[in-house]
Amino acid sequence: MADDSQRNFRSVYYEKVGFRGVEEKKSLEILLKDDRLDIEKLCTFSQRFPLPSMYRILVWKVLLGIIPPHHESHALVMKYRKEQYWDIHHALRVIRFINDSTPQVDVFLRMHQLESGKLPRNVAFPLEPEDEVFLAIAKAMEEMVEDPIECYWLVSCFVNQLNSKHKDSLQQLPKILEQYLNIEDNRLLMHLKACAAMSKLPYDLWFKKCFAGCLPESSLQRVWDKVISGSCKILVFVAVEILLTFKMKIIALNSAEKITQFLENIPQDNTDAIVSKAVDLWRTHCGTPAHSV
Repeated sequence: MADDSQRNFRSVYYEKVGFRGVEEKKSLEILLKDDRLDIEKLCTFSQRFPLPSMYRILVWKVLLGIIPPHHESHALVMKYRKEQYWDIHHALRVIRFINDSTPQVDVFLRMHQLESGKLPRNVAFPLEPEDEVFLAIAKAMEEMVEDPIECYWLVSCFVNQLNSKHKDSLQQLPKILEQYLNIEDNRLLMHLKACAAMSKLPYDLWFKKCFAGCLPESSLQRVWDKVISGSCKILVFVAVEILLTFKMKIIALNSAEKITQFLENIPQDNTDAIVSKAVDLWRTHCGTPAHSV
């Protein structure tokens, strides 16, 4: 108990003097020194705290299965990943699906399609909705990750995670959003229903694209920390907090089309605060994972 009190005192002190997260960073560094990284503990850490930027990509790569938990295997596995990347890249050049002028995210899409057996017969075929989701996530990830090979594997494995582990959950999120909005602000929910806007909210942008193209990089990373470590429910609370933050603007709009158009292009100046409030709301309703460091 004394240790907990001392730790809480230090955390409050650090936060007041501008060093919030100092202890959390140290805890993560201890986890990352293990010969075999503990996936469960890394997930718990990522659920409880924002990942420090210097370790974020490493943790994401481990949690998404791009590299194994064993430290000594990381360099060798990334070597194989690099070779695999260039093999797929070369194959797409041979069949003329990509060339030197193809945008990087389009290259990623064609590589992912080839890998998953969904490459269309002709490069001119129109994109499927799932391709648009992939491109949105790829564009956002490209802003976060400099190395194109790392970026490709992060995008591809993140999309695969969404399509497998979270597929059923993602379909339930619009209904769950309505439940929590009813708890947080029934009047706002009634307005949205009166405007027939509930069925027209930008669910694809929010839930399928995980806010890629909606939130700027600094805010988006903190949301993706939670999704990649196992909780797609955080997406609901970010959506709820966006609605609550812009409540007066939304209530002033009287058509579903205008409300949707506004929500697809929200102001970018206070999104970090929106995400912080969303995380607090998520913890209030879903609890805080036990700290297992």
